[in-house]
Amino acid sequence: MAEIDVFIAGRAYRVACRDGEEDSLRKAASLVDAKSREALSGLGTLSEARQLLFASLLLADQLIDDGRTPEPTLPDPALAERAERIADRLESLAEALEGEAEHT
Repeated sequence: MAEIDVFIAGRAYRVACRDGEEDSLRKAASLVDAKSREALSGLGTLSEARQLLFASLLLADQLIDDGRTPEPTLPDPALAERAERIADRLESLAEALEGEAEHT
């Protein structure tokens, strides 16, 4: 299993992938990064979680417009729950940082 660093919305993320899939993952990350920047430029200041939410919605909209809508699949419930907890923590941290910035 390979691990690479991808850069999305100005942040680095260490991501694992199967050996040989590194270039494909980099391309996918590049698309997400472009859409996250598009969301930020169109909507102004966003928390990291909301920026990535809008990036995913923009990508999904692009797939729909291109007629390439994949069939939705249900996520692994344990992974979905973990992702939800992480998103909640990120949102909480972003709110705390925004609150600190307002008080300085």
